[in-house]
Amino acid sequence: MVKIKPSEITPEHVYLSRRKFMIGVGALAATATLAACDASAPEPIAANPSDTEPAIAQATTDELGDPLNTYEQITNYNNYYEFSTDKQEVASLAANFKTSPWTIEVSGLVNQPKTYDIDDLRAKFPQDERVYRLRCVEGWSMVIPWIGFPLNLLLKEADPKSSAKFVRFTSILDPDQMPGQRGGWFNWPYVEGLRLDEAMHDLTLAVTGLYGKPLPNQDGAPLRIAAPWKYGFKGAKAIVKIELVEEQPVSFWMIASPNEYGFYSNVNPNHPHPRWSQATERRIGEAGRRPTLMFNGYEKEVAQMYAGMDLDVNF
Repeated sequence: MVKIKPSEITPEHVYLSRRKFMIGVGALAATATLAACDASAPEPIAANPSDTEPAIAQATTDELGDPLNTYEQITNYNNYYEFSTDKQEVASLAANFKTSPWTIEVSGLVNQPKTYDIDDLRAKFPQDERVYRLRCVEGWSMVIPWIGFPLNLLLKEADPKSSAKFVRFTSILDPDQMPGQRGGWFNWPYVEGLRLDEAMHDLTLAVTGLYGKPLPNQDGAPLRIAAPWKYGFKGAKAIVKIELVEEQPVSFWMIASPNEYGFYSNVNPNHPHPRWSQATERRIGEAGRRPTLMFNGYEKEVAQMYAGMDLDVNF
């Protein structure tokens, strides 16, 4: 088991208000998918939270001492091509996206397939706060206080069969609500995948909120994945299906640009993107650039899963 640091554990005020959080989830009216690099993009615009309570997190920094990005930054600078390729208009386009009712199918090579209502999932598994770094493949990053539960709790309940080797995540296909899906440039819906051991790792989070609030639409509501040692686009948003499969999934970006995006997509400063270096990153809200850490700073926790692998070939 991975020991979660104190800065990543649910604060008392969030824990005590969890019931209120659950009741209020459906009231929120308002992910990382990605593509071309834009290291010179403008800073996020400010915006008010979409309900009346303040956005609260326990920690002020991650375990490395880096400050959290603000709620306004996290919710107004979003890669979410289902809505737009413009990061700063995603929030407005996603404001009326309907996330209730919502179900998630867990199926494939499992002994206990089941379709869950999103409210049942939130109530069934304890919702904890974890502060994770998010590193976008485009070369920018954030520090985010997510709320959610370890994905392995859901997968264990599904009881994977011995033949299951990978987990495939499918996001919603709804061009009526998602204007970005109306064009013919990409192969929708968005599909991502993890190796089963990656999906079962204690760091892999099924995310339902951030900053003590329900997950905003523009950040992947009502359910997304956070695997913090991987580039942000590995975190599928608005998930409707989780399938355990034997063959390695072919993900959205592997189809769109197979020479640029591989299945693993681990944060690796030594493996450049074909169009830019990954050695440094721009933390949103900061001037200049900082060195990128191997596995986004989670090397101690996850490196053993890739022992003996050539991470340039298996990028």
